[in-house]
Amino acid sequence: MDNLADTGHGGHQGHDGHHDDDDGAAHGTLKSYATGFVLAAILTAIPFWLVMDRVIASSRVTGLVILAFAVVQIVVHIIYFLHMDTKSESGWNMLALIFTLVLVVITLSGSIWIMYHLNANMMPMSTHDMRKMP
Repeated sequence: MDNLADTGHGGHQGHDGHHDDDDGAAHGTLKSYATGFVLAAILTAIPFWLVMDRVIASSRVTGLVILAFAVVQIVVHIIYFLHMDTKSESGWNMLALIFTLVLVVITLSGSIWIMYHLNANMMPMSTHDMRKMP
């Protein structure tokens, strides 16, 4: 009963400052949520600034930099808001996340590959090519 009086709910505070409920799921502290929010805001503001001020001349390089910031922001959200790590639920959450990411990468890369080849192979013929037809 001492744990109930200390935390105000059925859980107890773990050694890492997270509150653990009866199901063993970790919940963040105000400090961890604030840290996550600040990091997410910074990781949103920097790509916005890169695009609006045209800091990088090449649009391809700018796109790649924005994608890198997006990946970092996904990691921030997973750690600070979803509280996923290799220890949560004996690693099953991380395994499910990795499996999902593999499926997303396969789907996206396959879709981009198909669209590229459809564009290259299905474009209308030029007038020069039309003259050569029988």
